[in-house]
Amino acid sequence: MIPLKGVVLDAPDPRQLARFYCELLGWQLGEDDETWATAIGPNDTKLSFQLEPNYRPPTWPSETEKQQMQLHLDLQVDDLEAAHERATSLGARLQEFQPQPDVRVYADPAGHIFCFFA
Repeated sequence: MIPLKGVVLDAPDPRQLARFYCELLGWQLGEDDETWATAIGPNDTKLSFQLEPNYRPPTWPSETEKQQMQLHLDLQVDDLEAAHERATSLGARLQEFQPQPDVRVYADPAGHIFCFFA
């Protein structure tokens, strides 16, 4: 077995996204510089962000001729409304298209898609 220890997302501002996810998830800030920043969660799980000056956010839902999403984060929450309030207060944007009644789709400050589900 090979355990997954983390995920890395491209970002125009790694520090901003690391701080966003630390606040959103209640995780600790790890590495933190202009080119690489990390949010550290339970069991040393890491969500890292690397500098990509040419990053283009994906469209949601996808469109053939536009940047498509290659990964999104699914986050389980106890209370969708409370999680919504927290996320939007930190800068997340609720997406217009919502695929299911018990899921909420958001874009983080850089445009990466993530979902809350109950």
